[in-house]
Amino acid sequence: MSNYTSLLAEQFEKFVRFRKACRKWNDVSYGMNLILFDKHCYKHFPNEKKLTQHMVDSWCRQRKTESNNSCISRIYVIVSLVKFLQERNLTDARKPAIPVAEKRSYVPHHFTNEELRLFFETCDNYKPREPKNIFQRNIKYTLPVFFRLLYSTGMRTTEARELRRCNVNLDTGVINIINTKGYEEHYVVMHDSMVALMAEYDFFIEKLYPERMYFFPNGKNGFKSRTWVQVQFKKMWGQISETHATAYELRHHYAIENINKLINTGMSFKDSLTFLSKSLGHVSIDITAKYYYSLTPVLADIIRVQTESGFNELVPEVQF
Repeated sequence: MSNYTSLLAEQFEKFVRFRKACRKWNDVSYGMNLILFDKHCYKHFPNEKKLTQHMVDSWCRQRKTESNNSCISRIYVIVSLVKFLQERNLTDARKPAIPVAEKRSYVPHHFTNEELRLFFETCDNYKPREPKNIFQRNIKYTLPVFFRLLYSTGMRTTEARELRRCNVNLDTGVINIINTKGYEEHYVVMHDSMVALMAEYDFFIEKLYPERMYFFPNGKNGFKSRTWVQVQFKKMWGQISETHATAYELRHHYAIENINKLINTGMSFKDSLTFLSKSLGHVSIDITAKYYYSLTPVLADIIRVQTESGFNELVPEVQF
């Protein structure tokens, strides 16, 4: 069954298949925004069988409530769609203008050891309002495990939410992450203590949802929603701190803590960073280094040690 309802549905489906074949598709951002654009076309252009400039412009025009970066995220899939259709002579529309990206000033929350201790203690002590209610019991079992998995592996919240049971090997401790950002499949190896916790969770949750599809179910055949993660994290975090933090920042914490430990590991800096980059699901170590460089003071020292001698040869110190 198609996800699209407008008369352009067939073209949209071909575009999605092409992007997935090229391993350049993301259901979270690309997929959602293409569905919203399709609904826009169905509502405002119900009789159009070909993508027109008016359809593109009416959707891609920056809204008063949007920042440049929000607009870019919303329309970027349409830019790719127009290019795809142009190359096949299926549209005369031009690609929309893309706003200039704004420099991000947001700095993720840095968790202290005490904050993490209190947070996980709060998750462990969650008391259901109705202890016999299946959904309340689900929350009680899930909270301590789900957020510890994010903390100990650096997984994206979406990856953990949509994690299928068949992709978790509790014998080897290896997780095969398929549904991820950028359509890049990768593997994560859990710590032994996390494997034991996941196995215990699997045993209890299976009694609630026999033969479930997803490791963290929201019913037998469903997975946790983004809203569920946001609400539950906010509830737990609000009991121990008044500062702002999000579940996704557990991934930042994982990356920063591991980068700070890259020295004296017995491996070269590049090899260590490569392993970390692969576990985070990044396409290259450049993304890992560039993204977390400003958040990791120790990384600056590492890079200075690795490059200083060569830099000094190229640009010798000026003597006065």
